[in-house]
Amino acid sequence: MTAETSQTLDRGLRVLKLLADTDHGLTVTELSHKLGVNRTVVYRLLATLEQHALVRRDLGGRARVGLGVLRLGRQVHPLVREAAMPALRSLAEDIGATAHLTLVDGAEALAVAVVEPSWTDYHVAYRAGFRHPLDRGAAGRAILAARQKTPSDPGYTLTHGELETGACGAAAPLVGVTGVEGSVGVVMLADVVPERVGNRVVEAAREVAEALR
Repeated sequence: MTAETSQTLDRGLRVLKLLADTDHGLTVTELSHKLGVNRTVVYRLLATLEQHALVRRDLGGRARVGLGVLRLGRQVHPLVREAAMPALRSLAEDIGATAHLTLVDGAEALAVAVVEPSWTDYHVAYRAGFRHPLDRGAAGRAILAARQKTPSDPGYTLTHGELETGACGAAAPLVGVTGVEGSVGVVMLADVVPERVGNRVVEAAREVAEALR
């Protein structure tokens, strides 16, 4: 801690992070041990966070992240979209295909930003807000692959016809962005993805990740 920071706010944020990392919630005693502070401090932190609906406690006294974080989370997508647009525009123009940024939303992949190329005669229509299962399509599969990355992984995922007949896709996961799980990719009407597209998508994903750090 420094003179410019708030110890109470720091502890409150640490409580939220600890609760976000567990599916079963934590008791006051458990939080007290993890934070290295006494139970009275934890009670005060939880009471304040509850007032803002950021924390809820069940009948057994276990604290969990509250629904109030959803209201904050809804504001994340526009910020992520804005940061990603330059890299997506460059990718779409370079490849001549529809570029997209996709984020995880539960068990689904959600397209939050889409850029279509300006110079092609035709391209795949792909809209922000489009959802699909994580295990279908390049965008979702790239995210799943990142969760179990192996040394032989090329860094990108290719698919054909999984979401739309005749369309193929390439996507690479966002890497090293705390709190954001997603991918950057392109979708095109083609029999196969041109060889250079995979590496170009990886480059774009790296640019988006750097913009979000």
